[in-house]
Amino acid sequence: MHALKVHKVGNSLNLRLPRDAAGALRVSEGDVVYLTETANGGFRITPFDPEFERQMKVAEEGMKQYRNALRELAK
Repeated sequence: MHALKVHKVGNSLNLRLPRDAAGALRVSEGDVVYLTETANGGFRITPFDPEFERQMKVAEEGMKQYRNALRELAK
């Protein structure tokens, strides 16, 4: 577990990720990470956009449903 210190930068509050945590998340300076609330009231930091993941699941379901039509259109 890492303890993160909150820093004030201008009118914003920032957290600094330790190098090993940034490496585990595979993020570097300028990357976007997402803070999502978990079911138990905690938070999760992830480099993956949960809304994009939801949209991809919907797209995959549509592609399965219309697989034959998409195959014909690809010809």
